[in-house]
Amino acid sequence: MIQHPSLWEQELRVDAYECDFNQCWKPAAFFQHLTEIAGVHATQLGFGYQAMLDKNYYWVLSRMKIQFHAYPHNGEIIRVRTWPKTIQQKLFFIRDFEVETLSGEPLASASSAWLVINTQTRRMVPSSTIDLALPNLPERSALAEPLDKIVIPEITEEGLQVLASYSTVDVQGHVNNGRYVEWICDSFDMEKFKQERLAWMQVNYNSEVLPGERVSMRSAVSVEDADTCLMEGVNLASGVRAFEAQIKWKRFE
Repeated sequence: MIQHPSLWEQELRVDAYECDFNQCWKPAAFFQHLTEIAGVHATQLGFGYQAMLDKNYYWVLSRMKIQFHAYPHNGEIIRVRTWPKTIQQKLFFIRDFEVETLSGEPLASASSAWLVINTQTRRMVPSSTIDLALPNLPERSALAEPLDKIVIPEITEEGLQVLASYSTVDVQGHVNNGRYVEWICDSFDMEKFKQERLAWMQVNYNSEVLPGERVSMRSAVSVEDADTCLMEGVNLASGVRAFEAQIKWKRFE
């Protein structure tokens, strides 16, 4: 374990129920575990779920990008490292991650952007108006590029519709961020996963999806790169875009 307040290191076991037919960790497992470990570290720093709730605030994951170097296999023990990095645009609290084997071989590099929401107004809170003295490490980056907006083409094709039901909803009463990743992956044919893997994925979360609401999963191939797909999830109850995503595919070597 790294003995530094800004860094948190944790080992995980890759369990079979989170693996696909290739015996590899599913992309959603990366998103779910990185989010969970971010919460664990925030609690260690004094800014966890309950501590924030006591101040009428809560964290919301706004954006996350993961670059996949390799996929761990069923039964493997891996190491995750995370740290708060900086504040961007006076709103986004940036947190980075490194995922590696126990021997130090890289598995994934990730960056995430978090917002602080006021529980009463349900509005974003600028960093300058609250006292969150997170011990940032701005000189250290897992992913150096910023988490930009994702521009979605005007014309997209619906792949499937999904319903927000019991298994999709988390402790905050809305669809869990990892479930969006599962929906994204479900939008592609199984044959694609037999020939290709995700090289990287970025998901920007725009608005919550509540139980009983239906989401239309729509996609388009990038005009600049045939291996890059742009996706959106449109909440059919409100007509609002729930998320945007950009995905880069890579054929198995």
